[in-house]
Amino acid sequence: MSNESLATKENKAAWLLLIGVMLVGTNLRVPLTSAGALITFIRDDLGMSNAVAGAITTLPLLAFAFLSPFAPKIANRIGMEWTIFLSLILLLIGTGVRSITGVGFLFTGTLFIGLAIAIGNVLIPAMIKMNFPLKIGLMTGIYAIFMNVFGALGSGLSVPISNMGDFGWKGALAFWGVLGIISLLLWIPQLKGANKSEQVQVKTQEKSNVWRSPLAWKITIFMGSQSLIYYTLITWMPDILISKNYSASMAGWIVFLMQFALIPCTFIIPVVSEKMKDQVLVSIATGVAFILGILGLMQGSAFVVPIAAILIGIGSGSAFSLSMMFFTLRTKDGKEAAEMSGMAQSFGYLLAATGPIIVGAIHDMTGGWTVPLCLLLITSIIIICNGMVAGKNGQVSDVMKKQHSVKMRV
Repeated sequence: MSNESLATKENKAAWLLLIGVMLVGTNLRVPLTSAGALITFIRDDLGMSNAVAGAITTLPLLAFAFLSPFAPKIANRIGMEWTIFLSLILLLIGTGVRSITGVGFLFTGTLFIGLAIAIGNVLIPAMIKMNFPLKIGLMTGIYAIFMNVFGALGSGLSVPISNMGDFGWKGALAFWGVLGIISLLLWIPQLKGANKSEQVQVKTQEKSNVWRSPLAWKITIFMGSQSLIYYTLITWMPDILISKNYSASMAGWIVFLMQFALIPCTFIIPVVSEKMKDQVLVSIATGVAFILGILGLMQGSAFVVPIAAILIGIGSGSAFSLSMMFFTLRTKDGKEAAEMSGMAQSFGYLLAATGPIIVGAIHDMTGGWTVPLCLLLITSIIIICNGMVAGKNGQVSDVMKKQHSVKMRV
């Protein structure tokens, strides 16, 4: 084979991989955001309480927390390509099962979807790093755009889709399975030539040194707190807005606006914060954006709510980007970064999983949204406090060394 033919073949393979990665990314948010936009219809149709309905968002987060540390181990056994392929099959099964009438089917399908997304969350960034080592920033940015744009479309389009003919909420949830089918078909080329020599070599440990680092815990709480706010509002913002006389369709578009606003931040914040002496001011500004946005939701006027949604989106995009940066800026090497990421995603998503259920339960008890939103204000203050520490220059291993040194002197 000539060099020109080999180059053409490699270029085609790279484009197929890029398209496959982008399409997998489209499936990592839309199953959650579409359910959040339809949660009022799901709750009323199945006769669930708000606390139980909140578990529709909580279950996937628990799946993230449980499976994230094990995804690299599965990939080491069968290969990254096959692991992602099987996760897409699981995603499609979950999408189909949760569209069947009944609370049991709804939660079973939701659990399957959460497990599938957890694998994608962990392995797709590793695929980008392994296959596009000279374009990690660009490819990660494109991947984030696909993930968040389709997540926003899931919020904005799901209610209108449910109103088409006899679709209903079950048909609207099933509709997004089309993305999964397309992604599955276009991922098949990646299975050819997949071999174990290219499998991810990140090993997870049940007990890692980072778990004993106060700085690592600050980073973990920072990530978990911002995830708690984001997933709680994805679940309950439509209901909050409906209580303020918005239509269900308009409420879905306000959530779409919130998610659309976070997209630019996934590009801007990493570039800006990397050039700064530290990330303390950015962390504070992120928490302030959350506070102002939540206060705007509480105020509830037609003029203020869209601005509040944009501010919450800015806070969410900034906080998520900062979390990802802390994994690398505050660690000494790839191994420690992987340990930090595993800790933050596992415990952080476990923390986030409590948000939708607690907020739904408080709403059931109080009959309003003021107290639940006050809880999110407190969470925003926690983000600021932890961000002020996580944003300072330093590494988790340095903090552990200082603690060890102090113990030795004592």
